[in-house]
Amino acid sequence: MSDEPQQQSGDPGNGNWAPRDLSAGTGAPAGQAAAPGGRNGRTGRPRRTGWRRAVPTWRAALGTLLVIALILIGGFIAGYQLVGIPPANPTATAQSNVYLYKDGTVIARDGDVNRQNVQLAQVPLPVQHAVLAAEDRNFYSERAVDIKAMFRAGWNTLTGKGRQGGSTITQQFVKNYYLGQEQTVIRKIKEFFIAIKLNREVSKDHIFEGYLNTSYFGRNAYGIQAAAQAYYGKDIGDITPAEGAYLASLLNAPSAYDVVVHPENKPAAVARWHYVLDGMVKENWLSASDRATMQFPVPDKVKRSTGLSGQRGYIVQAVKDYLTDHQIIDEGTLATGGYRITTTLEKKKQNALVEAVDDNVMSQTSDDRTADRNVRAGGASIDPTNGRVVAMYGGIDYTKQYVNNATRRDYQVGSTFKPFVFTAAVANGSRTQDGRRITPNTVYDGTDRRMVQGPNGPTGYAPSNEDDVSYGPITVRMATDKSVNAVYAQMAEDVGPEIVKQTAIDLGIPKNTPDLTASPSIALGTATASVLDMTGAYATLANHGRHTPYTLVDKVSKDGEELPLPDRSTEQAVSREAADTTTSILQSVVENGSGTAAQGAGRPAAGKTGTAEEDKAAWFAGYTPDLATVISVMGQDPETGVQKPLYGALGLSRVNGGGPPAQTWAQYTGAALQGTSVQNFDLTLESGAEEPYLPTDEGTGPTDTDTPFGTPSVTPPSSPAFPPTVPDDTEPAIPPGPPTAPPDGEFTDGGDNGDFDDLFPRGDGGAPPDPASTPVPAPLPAPVRQ
Repeated sequence: MSDEPQQQSGDPGNGNWAPRDLSAGTGAPAGQAAAPGGRNGRTGRPRRTGWRRAVPTWRAALGTLLVIALILIGGFIAGYQLVGIPPANPTATAQSNVYLYKDGTVIARDGDVNRQNVQLAQVPLPVQHAVLAAEDRNFYSERAVDIKAMFRAGWNTLTGKGRQGGSTITQQFVKNYYLGQEQTVIRKIKEFFIAIKLNREVSKDHIFEGYLNTSYFGRNAYGIQAAAQAYYGKDIGDITPAEGAYLASLLNAPSAYDVVVHPENKPAAVARWHYVLDGMVKENWLSASDRATMQFPVPDKVKRSTGLSGQRGYIVQAVKDYLTDHQIIDEGTLATGGYRITTTLEKKKQNALVEAVDDNVMSQTSDDRTADRNVRAGGASIDPTNGRVVAMYGGIDYTKQYVNNATRRDYQVGSTFKPFVFTAAVANGSRTQDGRRITPNTVYDGTDRRMVQGPNGPTGYAPSNEDDVSYGPITVRMATDKSVNAVYAQMAEDVGPEIVKQTAIDLGIPKNTPDLTASPSIALGTATASVLDMTGAYATLANHGRHTPYTLVDKVSKDGEELPLPDRSTEQAVSREAADTTTSILQSVVENGSGTAAQGAGRPAAGKTGTAEEDKAAWFAGYTPDLATVISVMGQDPETGVQKPLYGALGLSRVNGGGPPAQTWAQYTGAALQGTSVQNFDLTLESGAEEPYLPTDEGTGPTDTDTPFGTPSVTPPSSPAFPPTVPDDTEPAIPPGPPTAPPDGEFTDGGDNGDFDDLFPRGDGGAPPDPASTPVPAPLPAPVRQ
């Protein structure tokens, strides 16, 4: 054995192991070893394992990029060669849109294009700068297309951030003048290549001039000259920088930013106006000192075509808004015309609504009464089974009163909101602060200015009842009949203001409704939902809690091809028991409360009266099993647009919901349903809702058949806390004289307990009943919190 150290078996150093002849079969000369790493002398690399196998090599990546680049370059060259600059778009002479009743009868036509081209030199330089500040500040220095902006806009759209604009002024001009408004990939590709070609062949001034002459500014005005006339009644050469900034703002949302037609959008329009002016200052097109002195230039009233007189204009505008708001057709495309739009409106019902408003409201006005010049009226009617709007009243005449009173959102809805509070209570199994389940027979404290109690004690909110009347212990049903603010403010706190707000939204009130605030005051109707919004919500109650979004459009077509309409599936917004129990207490309002005038419809009915703060609007919202309708009478100065109280209007000391609105509702509903079978309410009530509350000397509280009450915090009176009389169908006898307005700085449901006047006819010059002559129990103690 050798004295050398022994190596382990298999080790290359083992003297007993001979290396394999790697040259065998490789083509290497015998006895010559092959090059390491592979055959034929190639350098070897370790095999890629694991996740590295999924990563392409730099050669593969580079090859792929080169292929993509070649495809893009080839596609660009081919597109540039194949896509030529076409002749002007024939839609420059747009067709009319036709609006039809459900039965195919023509309502109106619109679409006559208002356009007058001007040269760029005729447009004042500050107005040119305003448009550039609004739309494309780098227009004169940038390329025809902005690739980065296009990709950013596409990404924002794909990621759900809304449709984003990524087009330069050149691209927008190409779309307006050569192509169209269709949102298709083919159109965008054509727009891309035409913009590049056009930018090489004509000057920037030529493109900008074309853009100013083809852009749509709303009010059926194409081009900046037509816009100057439509909004300010003068030629573009006479437009001031402030007015030019407003016209430039319109390009972003033409009709929505028309602050005359849509006063509720004025904050957004003014913000856009400020954005334009600030941009001009930033680009040194306007001095900061001149900017500081500018006031927002309110445009002129809308000059309407006589073809849109009467209700036609209101209908056309409402349908246009519906089409654009629901993204069925964008505004620019609709303005090119040629569409046949079948609405859901039924001619018989539409005529009946107009006649009812005329008979009960407009015909009652007189030139001899100053207050009557402020009278406005709005109405809407919906089939609760399918959400179709069957009739709408926007105002006396679209050419005279251009704001649609059925769709505007700037008047408080008053006590017509209270049913949503009770619905929320039943739907959520809510209880009072001392643990009693809320039913129509639950007793509340109706004491005037009673402090609302929360889980942690007094909330600091103590609303007044109308005329400061205290009711003492009173059931929810009676409190609804009399529209007692103290009761419903406390109920809103018991349910939870956020829950009340969400219930109203579920029923159909838009979540962005102004002043829809989650606080106890929500019960008094501080929100400013539109007549149409309120009709949709009451239709949900009529349909046993099933909500179908309302629609004004039955079908839209162009050149024989129908456009798809949005899905309007029906959902159970609240439980049937919640909706039906609300209906039961609203039936009591019509039978025994402030809405007895609605009995004139001759149908089983449920409804609620309401009055805005300072009597600036009076409402009646009601329904039969097959028709939901809301009527509102509003006060507005015709010159300034300021909301005005209705004191003394229509020959009445006070206009309340139980008067002209309820009377209008009754006449319309009776006429609209004439010839149809009478439908009775089929109600499924919450447990305990039908049990009468009978006060006794022993002081027993109402019975809860499901869950035992906690210890009652009240002792019901041995006699009702109000006279047993109910109103008749006539206005209360109130001698002429100046009315008493609600206390300053305090919302008292506006005074829909102006509806209280219907319950207690006044014979003492308008003073409330003498508490000494009316048995009123002592105020309740504070609720016991458990």
